This record gives sequence, C-alpha cells and structure tokens, in this order.
Amino acid sequence: MQIQDDNAPYDDINVTPMLDLAYVLLVIFIIMTTASVQGVKVDLPKTKTIDNLAKKGVKAITISQAGDMYLDTYPVTAEQLAQRLGEMKNANPGQSIVIKGDAHTQYAKVMQVLEIAKRADITEIGLATGRAQGG
Repeated sequence: MQIQDDNAPYDDINVTPMLDLAYVLLVIFIIMTTASVQGVKVDLPKTKTIDNLAKKGVKAITISQAGDMYLDTYPVTAEQLAQRLGEMKNANPGQSIVIKGDAHTQYAKVMQVLEIAKRADITEIGLATGRAQGG
C-alpha cells in the first residue's frame, strides 16, 4: 500500500476553470456584438395605433431622410432591391416586408419601394410607425 504525500508537486494542471472563463467571455462577446447591430436609424412617423409587426421572416426596407434605401441593414439601389425581393419571393412565396420610411423622406421614395414590391408580387406589406404621444 502506497501512502500519498500531500506536499508532493502536481504533474498536471486543471484547465477546467480556464475553459469556463473562456466560455463566459465568449458569450459576453457574442451578446455585446449582436446588441450593437440594430439597423438603420430613422425618425418614423407617429400614429395613435400600432400593430405589432415583429413576425419571423419579415424583411425590413428602410428609407432614410436622404432617400437612401436599405434592405435590412444593407444599402441597396432600386435595381438591387428589385432583384433581391424577386429572389426572396421565389425562395418564400409568403414573404412579407415592412417599410420603415423616415418621417421627413420624400413620399416618392416610399411609392418607388411599393412599386418594386408590387412588381416582385409581394402582397404582405407593412408600414412601420412610432407611437404618438398623448391619447
């Protein structure tokens, strides 16, 4: 029978606590990175009633005050938007979109996006607004 000496040096290092720390740091990094990607900032027009349009698979088309168009958060031209909406419609016939136009953008830009969606045969279209203050 061999007696174990408590003062003997260890032959290996326990890496489990270091791995736990690495995983926690990885999770924190992922959360902080995804939290900073929120889309294009626009000043939405205000209405008294708002429907919840947070449906899975809904694509957002944002029109900035300067008239720039974004599909989700990626800048696109009218031709690129038409092409990508057509591809999305072919991949998912029930594709729906939400148009987030800045309150100060030209109405013609919103109509241009609606026409592109119509040509792509997308019928489920929502217009995003902010909640108006007061009653």
